[in-house]
Amino acid sequence: MENIEIAAILRDMSVLLEIQGSMNPFRIRAYQNAVHTVEEHATPLRALVEDGADLTELPAIGTEMASHIVELVTTGRLSRLDGLANEIPRSLIDLTRLPGVGPKKVRKLWDELGITTIDELEIAAEAGKVAVVEGFGPKSQEKILEGIKRHRARQGRFRLDEVDELIRPLLSWLRDDDAVEQIEVAGSYRRRKETVGDVDILAISSNPQAVMERFVSYPQVRQVDMAGDTRATVLLASKLQVDLRVLAEQDAGAALVYFTGSKEHNIVLRKRALTYGLSVNEYGVFRLAAPEESSADEEAVLSTTGRELGERVAGRTEQDVYASVDLPWIPPELRESRGEIAAAEKGELPNLIMLEDIRGDLQMHSDWSDGKNTIEEMLEACAARGYDYFALTDHSQALAMTGGMDAEKLARQLGEIDEIAARHPEIRFLRSMEIDILADGSLDMDDEMLDRLDLVVISVHSRFDLPAAQQTQRLIRAIEHPASDIIGHPTGRIIGRRDPIEFDLADVLDCAAENHVALECNAHPSRLDLRDTHMMEAKKRGVPIVISTDAHRAEGLDLMSYGVEQARRAWLSPVDVLNAGPLDVLLATLGRA
Repeated sequence: MENIEIAAILRDMSVLLEIQGSMNPFRIRAYQNAVHTVEEHATPLRALVEDGADLTELPAIGTEMASHIVELVTTGRLSRLDGLANEIPRSLIDLTRLPGVGPKKVRKLWDELGITTIDELEIAAEAGKVAVVEGFGPKSQEKILEGIKRHRARQGRFRLDEVDELIRPLLSWLRDDDAVEQIEVAGSYRRRKETVGDVDILAISSNPQAVMERFVSYPQVRQVDMAGDTRATVLLASKLQVDLRVLAEQDAGAALVYFTGSKEHNIVLRKRALTYGLSVNEYGVFRLAAPEESSADEEAVLSTTGRELGERVAGRTEQDVYASVDLPWIPPELRESRGEIAAAEKGELPNLIMLEDIRGDLQMHSDWSDGKNTIEEMLEACAARGYDYFALTDHSQALAMTGGMDAEKLARQLGEIDEIAARHPEIRFLRSMEIDILADGSLDMDDEMLDRLDLVVISVHSRFDLPAAQQTQRLIRAIEHPASDIIGHPTGRIIGRRDPIEFDLADVLDCAAENHVALECNAHPSRLDLRDTHMMEAKKRGVPIVISTDAHRAEGLDLMSYGVEQARRAWLSPVDVLNAGPLDVLLATLGRA
Protein backbone atom coordinates (compact mmCIF):
# COMPACT_ATOMS: atom_id res chain seq x y z
CA MET A 1 0.00 0.00 0.00
CA GLU A 2 1.41 3.36 -1.07
CA ASN A 3 1.40 6.58 0.95
CA ILE A 4 -1.43 8.07 -1.08
CA GLU A 5 -3.66 5.07 -0.28
CA ILE A 6 -2.78 5.17 3.42
CA ALA A 7 -3.53 8.90 3.52
CA ALA A 8 -6.88 8.38 1.79
CA ILE A 9 -7.99 5.85 4.40
CA LEU A 10 -6.89 8.05 7.31
CA ARG A 11 -8.73 10.96 5.68
CA ASP A 12 -11.87 8.82 5.41
CA MET A 13 -11.53 8.08 9.10
CA SER A 14 -11.39 11.77 10.01
CA VAL A 15 -14.41 12.58 7.82
CA LEU A 16 -16.53 9.79 9.30
CA LEU A 17 -15.64 10.95 12.81
CA GLU A 18 -16.81 14.45 11.87
CA ILE A 19 -20.05 13.10 10.43
CA GLN A 20 -20.52 11.02 13.57
CA GLY A 21 -20.23 14.23 15.57
CA SER A 22 -17.25 13.13 17.63
CA MET A 23 -17.02 15.10 20.86
CA ASN A 24 -13.23 14.96 20.66
CA PRO A 25 -12.02 17.48 18.05
CA PHE A 26 -8.40 16.68 18.92
CA ARG A 27 -8.93 13.12 17.72
CA ILE A 28 -10.22 14.36 14.38
CA ARG A 29 -7.31 16.79 14.14
CA ALA A 30 -4.88 13.94 14.88
CA TYR A 31 -6.10 12.06 11.81
CA GLN A 32 -5.98 15.20 9.67
CA ASN A 33 -2.41 15.96 10.76
CA ALA A 34 -1.41 12.36 10.09
CA VAL A 35 -2.83 12.65 6.57
CA HIS A 36 -0.56 15.62 5.84
CA THR A 37 2.48 13.77 7.18
CA VAL A 38 1.78 10.64 5.13
CA GLU A 39 1.02 12.56 1.93
CA GLU A 40 4.18 14.64 2.12
CA HIS A 41 6.61 11.98 3.35
CA ALA A 42 9.14 11.21 0.64
CA THR A 43 9.83 7.60 1.69
CA PRO A 44 7.11 4.97 1.18
CA LEU A 45 5.75 4.09 4.63
CA ARG A 46 5.47 0.44 3.55
CA ALA A 47 9.28 0.42 3.33
CA LEU A 48 9.57 1.86 6.85
CA VAL A 49 7.15 -0.76 8.16
CA GLU A 50 9.07 -3.55 6.42
CA ASP A 51 12.30 -2.25 7.99
CA GLY A 52 10.73 -2.12 11.45
CA ALA A 53 11.24 1.64 11.74
CA ASP A 54 9.70 3.59 14.61
CA LEU A 55 6.87 5.46 12.90
CA THR A 56 6.27 7.63 15.95
CA GLU A 57 9.41 9.54 15.04
CA LEU A 58 7.46 11.03 12.11
CA PRO A 59 5.67 14.36 12.70
CA ALA A 60 2.07 14.00 13.97
CA ILE A 61 2.31 10.19 14.18
CA GLY A 62 1.57 8.91 17.67
CA THR A 63 1.34 5.35 18.93
CA GLU A 64 -2.27 4.83 17.76
CA MET A 65 -1.64 6.32 14.32
CA ALA A 66 1.53 4.25 13.92
CA SER A 67 -0.44 1.08 14.67
CA HIS A 68 -3.03 2.10 12.06
CA ILE A 69 -0.30 2.49 9.44
CA VAL A 70 1.25 -0.88 10.28
CA GLU A 71 -2.19 -2.52 10.04
CA LEU A 72 -2.86 -0.89 6.67
CA VAL A 73 0.50 -1.91 5.23
CA THR A 74 0.29 -5.49 6.47
CA THR A 75 -3.42 -6.22 5.91
CA GLY A 76 -4.65 -3.58 3.48
CA ARG A 77 -7.49 -2.72 5.87
CA LEU A 78 -8.16 -0.63 8.97
CA SER A 79 -10.37 -2.41 11.50
CA ARG A 80 -11.20 0.87 13.25
CA LEU A 81 -12.59 2.25 9.99
CA ASP A 82 -14.51 -0.95 9.29
CA GLY A 83 -16.14 -0.68 12.70
CA LEU A 84 -17.06 2.96 12.23
CA ALA A 85 -18.44 2.21 8.75
CA ASN A 86 -20.86 -0.27 10.36
CA GLU A 87 -22.39 2.67 12.22
CA ILE A 88 -22.17 5.33 9.52
CA PRO A 89 -22.50 4.62 5.77
CA ARG A 90 -19.09 5.07 4.21
CA SER A 91 -20.76 6.42 1.07
CA LEU A 92 -21.47 9.63 3.02
CA ILE A 93 -17.81 10.52 2.52
CA ASP A 94 -18.51 11.03 -1.19
CA LEU A 95 -21.04 13.73 -0.33
CA THR A 96 -18.39 15.79 1.48
CA ARG A 97 -16.49 16.06 -1.81
CA LEU A 98 -19.25 18.25 -3.22
CA PRO A 99 -18.82 22.04 -2.92
CA GLY A 100 -20.55 23.52 0.11
CA VAL A 101 -21.39 20.15 1.66
CA GLY A 102 -19.31 19.61 4.79
CA PRO A 103 -19.59 16.80 7.35
CA LYS A 104 -22.20 18.63 9.46
CA LYS A 105 -24.46 19.21 6.47
CA VAL A 106 -24.01 15.61 5.36
CA ARG A 107 -25.18 14.49 8.80
CA LYS A 108 -28.25 16.71 8.50
CA LEU A 109 -29.11 15.30 5.07
CA TRP A 110 -28.71 11.77 6.41
CA ASP A 111 -30.79 12.41 9.53
CA GLU A 112 -33.63 14.33 7.88
CA LEU A 113 -33.84 12.86 4.37
CA GLY A 114 -32.11 9.50 4.77
CA ILE A 115 -29.61 10.41 2.05
CA THR A 116 -26.50 8.22 1.94
CA THR A 117 -25.29 8.49 -1.68
CA ILE A 118 -24.72 11.13 -4.33
CA ASP A 119 -27.44 9.55 -6.48
CA GLU A 120 -29.94 9.89 -3.63
CA LEU A 121 -28.87 13.48 -3.03
CA GLU A 122 -29.38 14.30 -6.71
CA ILE A 123 -32.89 12.83 -6.69
CA ALA A 124 -33.80 14.76 -3.53
CA ALA A 125 -32.37 18.03 -4.86
CA GLU A 126 -34.18 17.68 -8.18
CA ALA A 127 -37.40 17.15 -6.22
CA GLY A 128 -36.77 20.32 -4.21
CA LYS A 129 -36.42 18.44 -0.91
CA VAL A 130 -32.94 19.73 -0.06
CA ALA A 131 -33.98 23.39 -0.23
CA VAL A 132 -36.39 22.99 2.70
CA VAL A 133 -33.81 21.43 5.04
CA GLU A 134 -32.56 23.89 7.65
CA GLY A 135 -29.17 25.32 6.68
CA PHE A 136 -29.64 24.84 2.94
CA GLY A 137 -32.12 26.74 0.75
CA PRO A 138 -32.76 27.10 -3.01
CA LYS A 139 -29.30 28.49 -3.82
CA SER A 140 -27.53 25.72 -1.92
CA GLN A 141 -29.70 23.16 -3.68
CA GLU A 142 -28.78 24.59 -7.08
CA LYS A 143 -25.06 24.58 -6.22
CA ILE A 144 -25.30 20.99 -5.07
CA LEU A 145 -26.81 19.92 -8.40
CA GLU A 146 -24.09 21.79 -10.30
CA GLY A 147 -21.46 20.22 -8.05
CA ILE A 148 -22.80 16.73 -8.72
CA LYS A 149 -22.46 17.26 -12.48
CA ARG A 150 -18.85 18.40 -12.10
CA HIS A 151 -18.10 15.59 -9.68
CA ARG A 152 -19.29 13.00 -12.20
CA ALA A 153 -17.26 14.62 -14.98
CA ARG A 154 -14.02 14.16 -13.05
CA GLN A 155 -14.74 10.76 -11.49
CA GLY A 156 -12.06 8.18 -12.09
CA ARG A 157 -9.32 10.76 -12.63
CA PHE A 158 -6.16 10.99 -10.56
CA ARG A 159 -3.85 13.92 -9.90
CA LEU A 160 -0.38 13.71 -11.41
CA ASP A 161 1.35 13.29 -8.06
CA GLU A 162 -1.05 10.48 -7.16
CA VAL A 163 -0.25 8.63 -10.38
CA ASP A 164 3.47 9.22 -9.87
CA GLU A 165 3.27 7.53 -6.50
CA LEU A 166 1.08 4.66 -7.68
CA ILE A 167 3.05 3.66 -10.77
CA ARG A 168 6.57 4.13 -9.41
CA PRO A 169 6.57 0.76 -7.58
CA LEU A 170 4.83 -0.89 -10.54
CA LEU A 171 7.55 0.29 -12.91
CA SER A 172 10.21 -0.96 -10.50
CA TRP A 173 8.40 -4.30 -10.33
CA LEU A 174 8.49 -4.61 -14.10
CA ARG A 175 12.09 -3.44 -14.49
CA ASP A 176 13.23 -6.07 -12.00
CA ASP A 177 12.31 -8.73 -14.56
CA ASP A 178 15.12 -9.57 -16.99
CA ALA A 179 12.60 -9.95 -19.81
CA VAL A 180 11.91 -6.21 -19.74
CA GLU A 181 14.50 -4.38 -21.84
CA GLN A 182 13.01 -0.88 -21.67
CA ILE A 183 9.88 0.81 -20.32
CA GLU A 184 8.17 4.09 -21.19
CA VAL A 185 4.96 5.61 -19.84
CA ALA A 186 2.83 7.26 -22.52
CA GLY A 187 -0.61 8.88 -22.67
CA SER A 188 -1.77 12.02 -20.91
CA TYR A 189 0.61 11.12 -18.07
CA ARG A 190 3.59 11.66 -20.35
CA ARG A 191 2.07 14.90 -21.60
CA ARG A 192 1.84 15.86 -17.90
CA LYS A 193 -1.83 16.77 -17.90
CA GLU A 194 -3.00 17.82 -14.46
CA THR A 195 -5.23 14.75 -14.08
CA VAL A 196 -4.96 11.28 -15.58
CA GLY A 197 -7.74 8.80 -16.29
CA ASP A 198 -5.61 5.72 -16.99
CA VAL A 199 -1.97 4.91 -17.58
CA ASP A 200 -0.41 3.51 -20.75
CA ILE A 201 2.86 1.61 -20.29
CA LEU A 202 4.97 0.47 -23.24
CA ALA A 203 7.58 -2.23 -22.70
CA ILE A 204 10.22 -3.41 -25.14
CA SER A 205 10.92 -7.13 -24.91
CA SER A 206 11.69 -10.17 -27.02
CA ASN A 207 9.76 -12.28 -24.50
CA PRO A 208 6.24 -10.79 -24.29
CA GLN A 209 4.80 -13.76 -22.40
CA ALA A 210 7.20 -13.29 -19.49
CA VAL A 211 6.41 -9.58 -19.30
CA MET A 212 2.66 -10.26 -19.33
CA GLU A 213 2.99 -12.77 -16.52
CA ARG A 214 5.07 -10.34 -14.49
CA PHE A 215 2.58 -7.52 -15.03
CA VAL A 216 -0.59 -9.35 -13.98
CA SER A 217 1.18 -10.80 -10.91
CA TYR A 218 1.96 -7.35 -9.47
CA PRO A 219 0.72 -7.51 -5.85
CA GLN A 220 -1.45 -4.39 -6.17
CA VAL A 221 -3.45 -5.77 -9.12
CA ARG A 222 -7.03 -6.33 -7.99
CA GLN A 223 -8.62 -7.16 -11.33
CA VAL A 224 -7.33 -8.34 -14.70
CA ASP A 225 -9.72 -7.00 -17.32
CA MET A 226 -7.84 -8.39 -20.30
CA ALA A 227 -4.62 -10.32 -20.86
CA GLY A 228 -3.46 -11.22 -24.35
CA ASP A 229 -0.16 -12.09 -25.97
CA THR A 230 1.21 -8.54 -26.05
CA ARG A 231 -1.40 -6.44 -24.26
CA ALA A 232 -3.05 -6.45 -20.84
CA THR A 233 -5.34 -4.18 -18.84
CA VAL A 234 -5.52 -4.29 -15.06
CA LEU A 235 -7.18 -2.36 -12.26
CA LEU A 236 -4.99 -1.62 -9.25
CA ALA A 237 -6.22 -1.58 -5.66
CA SER A 238 -6.29 2.22 -5.93
CA LYS A 239 -8.81 1.83 -8.84
CA LEU A 240 -6.25 3.18 -11.31
CA GLN A 241 -6.48 1.41 -14.67
CA VAL A 242 -3.16 0.50 -16.26
CA ASP A 243 -2.70 -0.75 -19.83
CA LEU A 244 0.51 -2.52 -20.85
CA ARG A 245 1.68 -3.13 -24.40
CA VAL A 246 4.78 -5.15 -25.22
CA LEU A 247 6.60 -4.08 -28.38
CA ALA A 248 9.48 -5.00 -30.60
CA GLU A 249 12.34 -2.50 -30.47
CA GLN A 250 11.85 -1.49 -34.10
CA ASP A 251 8.29 -0.29 -33.31
CA ALA A 252 9.09 1.60 -30.11
CA GLY A 253 9.25 5.14 -31.49
CA ALA A 254 6.07 4.91 -33.54
CA ALA A 255 4.18 3.35 -30.63
CA LEU A 256 5.41 6.04 -28.25
CA VAL A 257 4.21 8.80 -30.59
CA TYR A 258 0.86 7.09 -31.09
CA PHE A 259 0.10 6.26 -27.46
CA THR A 260 1.43 9.54 -26.08
CA GLY A 261 -1.15 11.41 -28.16
CA SER A 262 -3.02 13.57 -27.95
CA LYS A 263 -5.49 12.15 -30.45
CA GLU A 264 -5.81 15.64 -31.98
CA HIS A 265 -2.03 15.92 -32.35
CA ASN A 266 -1.87 12.52 -34.02
CA ILE A 267 -4.58 13.49 -36.50
CA VAL A 268 -2.65 16.58 -37.60
CA LEU A 269 0.56 14.54 -37.83
CA ARG A 270 -1.12 11.84 -39.94
CA LYS A 271 -2.72 14.36 -42.25
CA ARG A 272 0.72 15.83 -42.83
CA ALA A 273 2.12 12.36 -43.49
CA LEU A 274 -0.48 11.75 -46.19
CA THR A 275 0.84 14.77 -48.11
CA TYR A 276 4.22 13.02 -48.13
CA GLY A 277 2.69 9.79 -49.42
CA LEU A 278 3.17 8.20 -46.01
CA SER A 279 0.98 6.52 -43.42
CA VAL A 280 1.80 6.78 -39.71
CA ASN A 281 0.48 4.23 -37.24
CA GLU A 282 1.60 2.63 -33.98
CA TYR A 283 3.85 0.19 -35.87
CA GLY A 284 5.82 2.67 -37.93
CA VAL A 285 5.83 5.04 -40.89
CA PHE A 286 5.07 3.37 -44.21
CA ARG A 287 4.98 4.48 -47.81
CA LEU A 288 1.54 4.32 -49.35
CA ALA A 289 1.35 2.01 -52.32
CA ALA A 290 -0.77 4.66 -54.06
CA PRO A 291 -1.03 8.43 -53.49
CA GLU A 292 -3.99 9.43 -51.32
CA GLU A 293 -5.96 12.59 -50.76
CA SER A 294 -5.90 14.04 -47.24
CA SER A 295 -9.24 13.31 -45.62
CA ALA A 296 -11.24 15.68 -43.46
CA ASP A 297 -12.71 12.67 -41.66
CA GLU A 298 -10.70 12.24 -38.45
CA GLU A 299 -11.52 8.55 -38.07
CA ALA A 300 -10.43 7.95 -41.67
CA VAL A 301 -7.12 9.66 -40.99
CA LEU A 302 -6.50 7.56 -37.88
CA SER A 303 -7.44 4.29 -39.55
CA THR A 304 -5.21 2.23 -41.84
CA THR A 305 -8.11 0.06 -42.97
CA GLY A 306 -8.24 -0.25 -46.75
CA ARG A 307 -4.80 1.27 -47.25
CA GLU A 308 -2.15 -0.74 -49.01
CA LEU A 309 1.09 -0.05 -47.16
CA GLY A 310 4.48 -0.31 -48.76
CA GLU A 311 8.03 0.13 -47.50
CA ARG A 312 8.53 0.88 -43.80
CA VAL A 313 10.64 4.05 -43.56
CA ALA A 314 10.70 4.91 -39.83
CA GLY A 315 9.47 3.84 -36.41
CA ARG A 316 12.39 2.88 -34.18
CA THR A 317 12.55 6.29 -32.44
CA GLU A 318 10.21 9.25 -32.07
CA GLN A 319 12.82 11.44 -33.74
CA ASP A 320 12.70 9.18 -36.80
CA VAL A 321 8.91 9.42 -36.97
CA TYR A 322 8.88 13.22 -36.91
CA ALA A 323 11.87 13.46 -39.25
CA SER A 324 10.02 11.36 -41.84
CA VAL A 325 7.65 14.32 -42.32
CA ASP A 326 10.40 16.96 -42.06
CA LEU A 327 9.73 17.95 -38.45
CA PRO A 328 11.96 18.15 -35.39
CA TRP A 329 11.04 16.13 -32.32
CA ILE A 330 8.17 17.80 -30.43
CA PRO A 331 8.19 17.67 -26.60
CA PRO A 332 5.27 15.61 -25.24
CA GLU A 333 3.91 18.53 -23.17
CA LEU A 334 3.19 20.44 -26.38
CA ARG A 335 1.31 17.67 -28.18
CA GLU A 336 -2.20 19.08 -27.71
CA SER A 337 -2.87 20.35 -31.26
CA ARG A 338 -2.37 23.97 -30.27
CA GLY A 339 -0.23 24.84 -33.24
CA GLU A 340 2.84 22.83 -32.27
CA ILE A 341 3.22 21.12 -35.67
CA ALA A 342 3.02 24.43 -37.54
CA ALA A 343 5.55 25.90 -35.09
CA ALA A 344 7.84 22.91 -35.56
CA GLU A 345 7.64 23.30 -39.35
CA LYS A 346 8.74 26.95 -39.04
CA GLY A 347 11.47 26.18 -36.51
CA GLU A 348 9.57 28.17 -33.86
CA LEU A 349 9.11 25.64 -31.09
CA PRO A 350 9.86 27.28 -27.73
CA ASN A 351 12.95 26.56 -25.69
CA LEU A 352 10.89 25.11 -22.86
CA ILE A 353 11.72 25.90 -19.26
CA MET A 354 13.36 23.14 -17.21
CA LEU A 355 13.52 22.52 -13.48
CA GLU A 356 17.19 23.47 -13.34
CA ASP A 357 16.31 26.93 -14.69
CA ILE A 358 14.49 27.87 -11.46
CA ARG A 359 16.63 30.17 -9.29
CA GLY A 360 14.30 30.79 -6.37
CA ASP A 361 10.95 29.92 -4.79
CA LEU A 362 8.59 32.81 -4.05
CA GLN A 363 5.87 31.27 -1.87
CA MET A 364 6.34 29.09 1.21
CA HIS A 365 5.29 29.02 4.85
CA SER A 366 6.99 28.48 8.19
CA ASP A 367 5.77 27.62 11.68
CA TRP A 368 5.00 31.31 12.15
CA SER A 369 1.69 30.53 10.42
CA ASP A 370 0.62 27.09 9.17
CA GLY A 371 3.97 25.72 8.05
CA LYS A 372 5.71 22.86 9.86
CA ASN A 373 9.36 23.98 9.73
CA THR A 374 11.19 26.90 11.27
CA ILE A 375 12.29 29.88 9.20
CA GLU A 376 15.90 28.76 9.28
CA GLU A 377 14.99 25.21 8.23
CA MET A 378 13.13 26.58 5.20
CA LEU A 379 16.12 28.76 4.31
CA GLU A 380 18.51 25.82 4.58
CA ALA A 381 16.21 23.70 2.41
CA CYS A 382 16.19 26.40 -0.28
CA ALA A 383 19.96 26.75 -0.12
CA ALA A 384 20.35 22.96 -0.40
CA ARG A 385 18.42 23.12 -3.67
CA GLY A 386 20.90 25.62 -5.06
CA TYR A 387 18.56 28.60 -5.08
CA ASP A 388 19.95 32.13 -5.30
CA TYR A 389 17.00 33.65 -3.45
CA PHE A 390 13.68 32.81 -1.83
CA ALA A 391 10.67 34.50 -0.25
CA LEU A 392 9.05 33.41 3.00
CA THR A 393 5.34 34.22 2.75
CA ASP A 394 3.49 33.40 5.94
CA HIS A 395 -0.23 34.18 6.05
CA SER A 396 -1.86 37.41 7.17
CA GLN A 397 -4.35 37.52 10.03
CA ALA A 398 -7.61 37.17 8.04
CA LEU A 399 -6.88 33.47 7.57
CA ALA A 400 -7.26 32.82 11.29
CA MET A 401 -7.20 29.03 10.95
CA THR A 402 -3.56 29.25 9.83
CA GLY A 403 -2.38 31.36 12.73
CA GLY A 404 -1.96 34.26 10.33
CA MET A 405 0.01 37.30 11.41
CA ASP A 406 -1.12 40.80 12.32
CA ALA A 407 1.18 43.82 12.07
CA GLU A 408 2.73 43.25 15.49
CA LYS A 409 3.51 39.59 14.80
CA LEU A 410 4.89 40.45 11.37
CA ALA A 411 7.21 43.04 12.92
CA ARG A 412 8.55 40.38 15.28
CA GLN A 413 9.02 37.94 12.42
CA LEU A 414 10.92 40.51 10.35
CA GLY A 415 13.31 40.94 13.26
CA GLU A 416 14.00 37.20 13.32
CA ILE A 417 14.34 37.13 9.53
CA ASP A 418 17.01 39.82 9.64
CA GLU A 419 18.98 37.85 12.23
CA ILE A 420 18.77 34.63 10.23
CA ALA A 421 19.57 36.32 6.92
CA ALA A 422 22.72 37.81 8.44
CA ARG A 423 23.93 34.29 9.26
CA HIS A 424 23.30 33.02 5.72
CA PRO A 425 24.90 35.22 3.08
CA GLU A 426 24.85 32.29 0.63
CA ILE A 427 21.21 33.01 -0.30
CA ARG A 428 19.16 36.21 -0.57
CA PHE A 429 16.26 36.19 1.88
CA LEU A 430 13.31 38.25 0.61
CA ARG A 431 11.15 39.71 3.38
CA SER A 432 7.68 38.80 2.20
CA MET A 433 4.18 37.74 3.16
CA GLU A 434 1.06 36.20 1.62
CA ILE A 435 -1.59 38.86 2.17
CA ASP A 436 -5.27 38.01 2.00
CA ILE A 437 -7.34 39.88 -0.56
CA LEU A 438 -10.45 40.83 1.41
CA ALA A 439 -13.92 40.72 -0.13
CA ASP A 440 -13.80 44.40 -1.12
CA GLY A 441 -10.34 44.08 -2.71
CA SER A 442 -8.43 45.73 0.11
CA LEU A 443 -5.33 44.03 1.52
CA ASP A 444 -5.19 42.41 4.95
CA MET A 445 -2.22 44.45 6.23
CA ASP A 446 -1.59 48.12 6.85
CA ASP A 447 0.48 50.09 4.35
CA GLU A 448 3.22 50.87 6.85
CA MET A 449 4.05 47.18 7.27
CA LEU A 450 3.68 46.48 3.56
CA ASP A 451 6.34 49.11 2.89
CA ARG A 452 8.80 47.08 4.98
CA LEU A 453 8.52 44.05 2.70
CA ASP A 454 10.71 43.20 -0.29
CA LEU A 455 7.90 41.30 -2.03
CA VAL A 456 4.14 41.02 -1.51
CA VAL A 457 2.07 38.03 -2.61
CA ILE A 458 -1.69 38.65 -2.61
CA SER A 459 -4.20 35.79 -2.59
CA VAL A 460 -7.90 35.01 -2.30
CA HIS A 461 -8.69 32.65 0.57
CA SER A 462 -12.34 33.49 1.20
CA ARG A 463 -15.60 34.46 -0.47
CA PHE A 464 -14.98 32.18 -3.42
CA ASP A 465 -18.68 32.48 -4.27
CA LEU A 466 -18.74 36.16 -5.26
CA PRO A 467 -20.38 36.91 -8.64
CA ALA A 468 -17.92 37.21 -11.53
CA ALA A 469 -18.24 41.00 -11.87
CA GLN A 470 -17.69 41.55 -8.15
CA GLN A 471 -14.80 39.05 -8.05
CA THR A 472 -13.18 40.82 -11.01
CA GLN A 473 -13.37 44.20 -9.28
CA ARG A 474 -12.03 42.65 -6.09
CA LEU A 475 -8.95 41.35 -7.91
CA ILE A 476 -8.42 44.56 -9.87
CA ARG A 477 -8.51 46.70 -6.74
CA ALA A 478 -5.96 44.41 -5.07
CA ILE A 479 -3.69 44.42 -8.12
CA GLU A 480 -3.77 48.21 -8.25
CA HIS A 481 -2.44 48.51 -4.69
CA PRO A 482 1.11 49.84 -5.09
CA ALA A 483 2.53 47.16 -2.77
CA SER A 484 1.18 44.20 -4.77
CA ASP A 485 3.73 42.10 -6.67
CA ILE A 486 2.36 38.60 -7.28
CA ILE A 487 -1.14 37.10 -7.31
CA GLY A 488 -0.94 33.72 -5.59
CA HIS A 489 -2.96 30.75 -6.95
CA PRO A 490 -5.10 33.23 -8.93
CA THR A 491 -8.23 31.14 -9.52
CA GLY A 492 -8.31 29.53 -6.07
CA ARG A 493 -9.14 26.09 -7.42
CA ILE A 494 -8.26 22.84 -5.71
CA ILE A 495 -8.35 20.07 -8.30
CA GLY A 496 -11.26 17.74 -7.73
CA ARG A 497 -12.37 19.56 -4.57
CA ARG A 498 -12.98 23.24 -5.24
CA ASP A 499 -13.93 24.96 -8.46
CA PRO A 500 -12.09 28.10 -9.60
CA ILE A 501 -13.53 31.47 -8.69
CA GLU A 502 -15.33 33.26 -11.51
CA PHE A 503 -13.83 36.46 -12.90
CA ASP A 504 -13.01 38.17 -16.20
CA LEU A 505 -9.58 36.75 -17.00
CA ALA A 506 -8.81 39.26 -19.76
CA ASP A 507 -9.58 42.26 -17.52
CA VAL A 508 -7.48 40.89 -14.67
CA LEU A 509 -4.55 40.06 -16.96
CA ASP A 510 -4.62 43.51 -18.56
CA CYS A 511 -4.69 45.14 -15.13
CA ALA A 512 -1.76 42.99 -13.98
CA ALA A 513 0.25 43.94 -17.07
CA GLU A 514 -0.41 47.65 -16.50
CA ASN A 515 0.59 47.46 -12.83
CA HIS A 516 3.67 45.23 -13.22
CA VAL A 517 2.10 42.45 -11.16
CA ALA A 518 3.01 38.82 -11.87
CA LEU A 519 0.70 35.83 -11.73
CA GLU A 520 1.74 32.70 -9.90
CA CYS A 521 1.67 29.18 -11.20
CA ASN A 522 1.21 27.40 -7.89
CA ALA A 523 3.16 24.17 -8.29
CA HIS A 524 1.31 22.15 -5.68
CA PRO A 525 -0.27 19.30 -7.68
CA SER A 526 -3.61 19.87 -5.94
CA ARG A 527 -3.68 23.38 -7.40
CA LEU A 528 -1.55 23.82 -10.56
CA ASP A 529 -3.03 27.28 -10.62
CA LEU A 530 -2.70 28.99 -13.09
CA ARG A 531 -3.62 26.26 -15.51
CA ASP A 532 -1.70 25.96 -18.79
CA THR A 533 -4.19 27.78 -21.03
CA HIS A 534 -4.38 30.72 -18.62
CA MET A 535 -0.61 31.04 -18.64
CA MET A 536 -0.59 31.04 -22.42
CA GLU A 537 -3.06 33.92 -22.36
CA ALA A 538 -1.00 35.74 -19.72
CA LYS A 539 2.08 35.49 -21.91
CA LYS A 540 0.17 36.92 -24.89
CA ARG A 541 -0.88 39.90 -22.77
CA GLY A 542 2.59 40.57 -21.41
CA VAL A 543 1.98 39.38 -17.86
CA PRO A 544 5.02 37.85 -16.14
CA ILE A 545 4.72 34.42 -14.50
CA VAL A 546 6.37 33.06 -11.37
CA ILE A 547 6.37 29.39 -10.36
CA SER A 548 6.16 28.78 -6.61
CA THR A 549 5.58 25.68 -4.50
CA ASP A 550 3.47 27.11 -1.65
CA ALA A 551 5.46 24.66 0.48
CA HIS A 552 4.28 24.19 4.07
CA ARG A 553 7.25 22.02 5.00
CA ALA A 554 10.77 21.70 3.61
CA GLU A 555 9.97 18.60 1.55
CA GLY A 556 7.24 20.55 -0.22
CA LEU A 557 9.88 22.52 -2.08
CA ASP A 558 10.36 19.44 -4.27
CA LEU A 559 6.93 20.03 -5.81
CA MET A 560 8.49 22.72 -8.02
CA SER A 561 8.76 20.15 -10.83
CA TYR A 562 4.96 20.03 -11.21
CA GLY A 563 4.79 23.79 -11.73
CA VAL A 564 7.58 23.62 -14.29
CA GLU A 565 5.71 20.89 -16.18
CA GLN A 566 2.57 23.02 -16.17
CA ALA A 567 4.59 25.95 -17.53
CA ARG A 568 6.03 23.72 -20.26
CA ARG A 569 2.48 22.82 -21.31
CA ALA A 570 1.92 26.59 -21.58
CA TRP A 571 4.86 26.91 -24.01
CA LEU A 572 6.88 28.98 -21.53
CA SER A 573 10.62 29.51 -21.88
CA PRO A 574 12.95 30.58 -19.05
CA VAL A 575 12.60 34.21 -20.18
CA ASP A 576 8.85 34.01 -19.52
CA VAL A 577 9.28 32.98 -15.86
CA LEU A 578 10.59 35.64 -13.49
CA ASN A 579 12.13 33.28 -10.95
CA ALA A 580 14.09 31.56 -13.71
CA GLY A 581 16.12 34.75 -13.96
CA PRO A 582 18.39 36.83 -11.72
CA LEU A 583 16.88 38.63 -8.74
CA ASP A 584 17.66 42.13 -9.99
CA VAL A 585 15.69 41.49 -13.20
CA LEU A 586 12.81 39.97 -11.20
CA LEU A 587 12.59 42.99 -8.90
CA ALA A 588 12.92 45.46 -11.77
CA THR A 589 10.11 43.75 -13.69
CA LEU A 590 7.88 44.08 -10.62
CA GLY A 591 8.76 47.75 -10.28
CA ARG A 592 10.96 47.25 -7.21
CA ALA A 593 14.34 48.11 -8.71
